[in-house]
Amino acid sequence: MTIFEMTTANRRLIADVLDSLDDARWDHPTLCAGWTVRHMAAHLVQPILIGFGRFLLTAMRYRGDTDRTVDHLTRRLARRPPTELVRLLRDHAGDRVVPPRVGPMGPFADTCLHLRDIARPLGLDADVPVEHWHVLMDYLTSPSVAPALVRPGRLRGLRLVATDTGRDWGSGAEVAGPVEALAMAAAGRSVALADLRGPGVGKLII
Repeated sequence: MTIFEMTTANRRLIADVLDSLDDARWDHPTLCAGWTVRHMAAHLVQPILIGFGRFLLTAMRYRGDTDRTVDHLTRRLARRPPTELVRLLRDHAGDRVVPPRVGPMGPFADTCLHLRDIARPLGLDADVPVEHWHVLMDYLTSPSVAPALVRPGRLRGLRLVATDTGRDWGSGAEVAGPVEALAMAAAGRSVALADLRGPGVGKLII
């Protein structure tokens, strides 16, 4: 599968998960501070609905602050009913979005990480295929990874070992655990550290 095909499959999976949630769970916090499941659903359709031109104009209002721009657009889209957000995610699952700087890996990474940002706090097992985590880990540990996903230097001097799949990345002090937890921790989700072990865990600065 190509990155685009994997992103499409993951969007459809997320839509199915969202469609199964009741109203209370739509208002449940996710792993992204300040965002509920409703906000996360809106964020996932944001790059599909908001073109680069509109994003740039909004960013100018926030003096180029990408985080504030994304939060603003997400909160506006989150005003839409859950059923509409799910429909939009399904209808546009196959859209090939290529954001500046991050390219197609950006939306793909979002589908992997944000599904678990939703599922972990809700105690759900919903997850992307393990092969998708391998692709994402290859990217997160590469020199070309976007700083927004992995802070520069976070993984330096570490060997990340996926105990459930036998894959590993990098060299140095070992950090071992499920590949999902490795990717979540690499991307700054401190809750995933509880699923990891090894002398390098203390060096994995979140």
